[in-house]
Amino acid sequence: MNIRDLEYLVALEELKHFRKAAEKCFVSQPTLSGQIRKLEDKLGVLLMERSSRKVLFTQAGLDIAAKARKVLLEVKQIKEAARSYSEPMNGPLHVGLIPTVAPYLLPAIVPPMRQAFPDLDVYLYENQTHVLLRQLEEGELDCLILALLPDMEAYGHISLYQESLELVVPAGHKWQDAEQVDIAELKGERVLMLEDGHCLRDQAMGFCFAAGADEDSTFKATSLETLRHMVSSGIGITLLPRLAVPKGRTKDGLFYIPFIEPKPSREIVLLYRKNSVRRPCFNELAKLIKQKINKKAQ
Repeated sequence: MNIRDLEYLVALEELKHFRKAAEKCFVSQPTLSGQIRKLEDKLGVLLMERSSRKVLFTQAGLDIAAKARKVLLEVKQIKEAARSYSEPMNGPLHVGLIPTVAPYLLPAIVPPMRQAFPDLDVYLYENQTHVLLRQLEEGELDCLILALLPDMEAYGHISLYQESLELVVPAGHKWQDAEQVDIAELKGERVLMLEDGHCLRDQAMGFCFAAGADEDSTFKATSLETLRHMVSSGIGITLLPRLAVPKGRTKDGLFYIPFIEPKPSREIVLLYRKNSVRRPCFNELAKLIKQKINKKAQ
């Protein structure tokens, strides 16, 4: 048994398809299939049922694949531990970001990140919070950039910046010329929100409900840009994070209005596994992000 065999097994359990698993592992299908059969012979147990249509894992196969995934994570951490001591800003780094942060943060940090850390190969992945957390736990991602939530105590984190939310209204709205708005004034208003799964949706709803506003349940957006277009068409109002607000706070028939204190806000952090050995790398990355965000805010 070797590490490569475990990688084949985990890929096959994940994809349930020999050709796709072979492509993911960069080997031929016969090679992967042959190694899986050898692994079954070594272990003396049937790992899966094979048919022309699908791959069905036995309970033994599922249990062993789960343990193989943990072994691969440990192997990865051993390699990372060695690298973190010798060259903390070298090699691959897999970073996940939530959709309400990625489009607005990445243009500000990717160019200086490449310039400051030329030997760091950064791979970026955008997804919703619950998916990113699973990928972090399974070792697919090294760290995440997202909004900190109360149920994230099991992870380590570095605070990056505090981001306020701002009110977005269409042209002709009663608040279009307001310099600031008290969130209490949203009482009785109907607010457009993102669809389920976005942490910003839950955070914005919490602030709106506390103020006495209601969600406009006739529409749920898939992205902040969709929300922007819906407000622009006069359908309703919404809240957007500060990084998504254009300079001047007026663009394309939309008016962006800050709230008075206490402003609704969220904390954006770099999240990582507490036992990760790449903390030196995370510290340097967080320092750069803080510098660029502070400069952007000026």
